[in-house]
Amino acid sequence: MSNISEEEKLLLDAMKKAGKPVRPGEVARMPGMEVKEVSRIMSKLKKKGLVCVPKRCYYSPTE
Repeated sequence: MSNISEEEKLLLDAMKKAGKPVRPGEVARMPGMEVKEVSRIMSKLKKKGLVCVPKRCYYSPTE
């Protein structure tokens, strides 16, 4: 994988475990992070091409 932080890896793993597109609030509950922080990290992951937005406000890993 490209150069990603531990937080980014944690969120990617949580999204993969969910097995479906998820909202930042759903992902925040999994690793116990704040929703704002999750949204910020999701934006970074989207810019890196590691997550996509299949529908508004939902994120899914690209792999």
